[in-house]
This record gives sequence, structure tokens and C-alpha cells, in this order.
Amino acid sequence: MTTTSRATTTRGNPWVAVRPGDDVAQLARTVSSAHRSFVAGADPQSGGDAVRSPVRPVVFDSWLRSRSRGVDPDAVGEDIGLDGGELDRYRRAHPMALIRPVVRRLLVDDIADTGLLVAISDAQGRLLWVEGDSDARDRAVAMHFVEGADWSEDRVGTNAPGTALAVDQCVQIFGAEHFSSAVHDWSCSAAPVHDPMSGQILGAIDITGGPQVAEPQVLALVRATVAAAEAELRLHLMNSPRLLGSAPARLAVLGSERPTLVRDGDRIPLSRRHAEILLLLADRPEGLRGDQLAILLDESELDSVTIRVEMSRLRKVFGADGLGSRPYRLLTDLVTDVDEVRRALERGDAAAALASYRGPVLPGSVAPGVEEIREQLRARVQAALLRAGEQSLLARWTATEEGREDSAAWAAYLSSIDPRSPMYDQVRARIAILDEHLGQ
Repeated sequence: MTTTSRATTTRGNPWVAVRPGDDVAQLARTVSSAHRSFVAGADPQSGGDAVRSPVRPVVFDSWLRSRSRGVDPDAVGEDIGLDGGELDRYRRAHPMALIRPVVRRLLVDDIADTGLLVAISDAQGRLLWVEGDSDARDRAVAMHFVEGADWSEDRVGTNAPGTALAVDQCVQIFGAEHFSSAVHDWSCSAAPVHDPMSGQILGAIDITGGPQVAEPQVLALVRATVAAAEAELRLHLMNSPRLLGSAPARLAVLGSERPTLVRDGDRIPLSRRHAEILLLLADRPEGLRGDQLAILLDESELDSVTIRVEMSRLRKVFGADGLGSRPYRLLTDLVTDVDEVRRALERGDAAAALASYRGPVLPGSVAPGVEEIREQLRARVQAALLRAGEQSLLARWTATEEGREDSAAWAAYLSSIDPRSPMYDQVRARIAILDEHLGQ
């Protein structure tokens, strides 16, 4: 494979290392040569044509960070910062322990005798658990890929879990894309895990093995596991909000269930009006005058007396010290499930966005401000799914109430299916029915 053909493939998903049709052996030689040149002091992109560089931008940027931080490309640090009882105590208390059963069920249980490893790290890149094929675990000891070791970029340079944490993105690292030459026989796919309440990075999930680990389907598997893990965390936090420390109040407004405020471990059902007010104030941290709030709640404009009465009632529910006036504003942290979807969208994680999106924003509300938030969020989720083009995500979206008549999503779903599959005819028939129904 030539450098030029490689450049063409990298115009797709920049986080994928090996794309369909790539000559893996040639790619390995090309990237290895680029790594040797970089370590020797040359710049693989110095020719000024970064598009034709054999090194992906995410990798090249990581190499630069690694070099600037003094990482030795000929070694992997041998310091195991945590081991024995200290490591056991640390990881038992860590929030990533809550998702370990999900990771084991979705990844670890099926990889015996496959040459693959599954690792869970904390937010600093410390490996908390490394499980999987026993022979692979033995070989990984030589590069100190073991429980308790620090695999942050600062410590060992470019690697999937460390780089995923550094850039807050799911990422693959193939062979010689690793900064350390000791890791060039391995490839890995990793993605960060976020606190579903605050969006803070909690750690990463990684699959490490041979060249096949750098293929797109493995990255999709890791991302799906992260989405399941974050959903599991969300369930834990709904019942015990302080599991991850002092948690802010949380407003749930997505889907058909009654809106709820979770605060100090208590679940407080809200009236639709109170949920509308809290959502609008959370969406506008600078605050709203009474007349502005009235317009956003009712196009016919509620009078100032009605607004004051509603705010007085809301203070009894939310807490008087949590709401300010002149303008009306939040005085304490409040996260919403709308925020969770937005954060996933901002980091380009369509799978996590869809997992967090449990339905439209306050579906029964006709408040103009809420309708705007509802439509913008729906449109952003749809756009992310169309851009990702992943068959499993499009299948889930078109099965929802909002996606059921989404002709663009159905068309994208059809294009993702092999025409020889029985599902292809089923989806095509559904599009025909939808076209007829919509009069197209």
C-alpha cells in the first residue's frame, strides 16, 4: 500500500487505525519507518503535505506530546506505583469498580484463548484491572502492562488508554504508532468512561492484542461497552448519588416518565411547570428576568404575579438557597440528563448520546423555550447518528418513537445493510410504507 492510498483512507474516521482494504503488513512497515525517523529527530510531516503523511494527526500530536514530556521511546517505565493491598484498597473504592461486572460480561468472558487483553484504568491512566488470555498477560509483563502500572501518555507515551484519556476520545493505536518501541508488537483500542452526572472522566476501557484490535469493529465494540458501562453508572447514581462523591442535584426530563429531581439521595417528583423552570434556568446560567421567563414558559406571556407564585412554590421544593432573583437564576449546581446527551455529542460519541437520550425533552410541554430545547436536541442526536452511519445505532434509533418516521435515518440504515441480508428487504419495505404515508 502506498502512502498516498493510506492518506485517502484517513479522510474517514480519524480515530480508526486500520481501515477495510488496508494492507496491514505495508502499513506496519510505513508507520515503523515514520516512527524511526521521528525518534531520530526528523518530522514525518516536514514535507508540508500533512494529508499524505503516513502518520495520523492524532498519533503525530501524541508523539509530539510524548517527546516534549521526555518519554523514552526505547523503554516503558518499570515503576509499579500501586500493588498488593494498596492497589486492592484503591480499586475497591474507585467508581470504575461499579462497571467492572459489565465489562467482564461484554468483553472479558468471551476472549479466553484469543490473545486479547481487556484493561480498565482510572482517569490518570493507572491500570486497575488487566484480564483476558493468560498467554497474552504473561507476554504483556515484559512491557509492564500490568495491574497498578501507570500507562498515561506522560509516563509511557502514545498508547490507546493513555491517549484516549489525554484527548477525551475513543482511539486506536496500531503497532509502531505507539511511542515506545517496546509496544510495537501490540495494537489497542480504548475509550474514556465519564461520570454521567458531571461529565468528568472516570477512567478508560481498553482492548489490547494483535493487529486485528486496530480494526473499526473493535473500536465500535469498545464504544458500545462504554455506553453500557455509563448506563450502569447512571442507574447506580440514581439510587445512590453520592457514590462518586458529593454529587450535584440532577434534573431528569427526558422521556415519558414524570420529571424528577434527585438531590442528596432523594428522588423528588416534579410538576411539569417546575421542571420547565429548572430546565430553562439550567440552560441559561446567566439568569432570566421575570418577563423573559414568562415568554419562554407561555407564548401568551404569564403575568409577573404568576411567575412570582411559581418561583415561591419551586423554592420549597428546590431549596430557597438554590434559587436567586433579579434575575431568576440557579445559585447551586444542577446537572440535567439533557446535559449528558449534549456532552456525548460534543465529544463525538453518538453511541453514548443515544444511550443517554431516553426520549424527547418533557414531551407533554408546550412551553416555547422547552420546545426549542427539545427540537434542537433531537436534531443534534439525529445528525450525529447520520454522521456516524453505524448500523446498530440506526437500528435502535428507527425503533424509537422519534426515529420511527425519520426518513433520513431509515435511508441511512438501509445503506448500512448488505443488500444480500434479509434485513435489507425489510428496511426497504418500511421505507416504501413511510414514503407512501408521507405522500412522497
